[in-house]
Amino acid sequence: MSNHSKHKLNNFVTMVFPFSTSVSMFDIQLNSFVRRVEKKDELKALIKSSGAKLNRKGRSRHWRLQGNWQQFEVIIQHAHIKEEPSWQWVIEKLNGYKPKPQMDELVSIVKRNPAITLQKLIAQTDCTLIEARKAFDIASWE
Repeated sequence: MSNHSKHKLNNFVTMVFPFSTSVSMFDIQLNSFVRRVEKKDELKALIKSSGAKLNRKGRSRHWRLQGNWQQFEVIIQHAHIKEEPSWQWVIEKLNGYKPKPQMDELVSIVKRNPAITLQKLIAQTDCTLIEARKAFDIASWE
């Protein structure tokens, strides 16, 4: 966690990853949202406070969540704090949109922390073993 910085946001700690998170908007379909989630009003308020948008698709029971990764990250962290089991499927959906680090960012992390292991790099950045090994190779030759 040494390469991450922490920021306070509404009395919650938000992790900021050392790699770029381009501001891409995502559109996620949440089928049967109201039926699958306990404490739905609390989750809706959490989503709204993050800046993401949650809309019902027409008159169906399906909902649509729109936002960027930074907003999703806030939702994930606050949802983990609440520890509501029925929110887990929403957290898993949002985690699928986590940005992957670029190779130059991985190399930069290795250079800043030469004692980092492959496993720590993979755990911190969610990169693959091949990407981590390549970052170590590039860092050792530069």
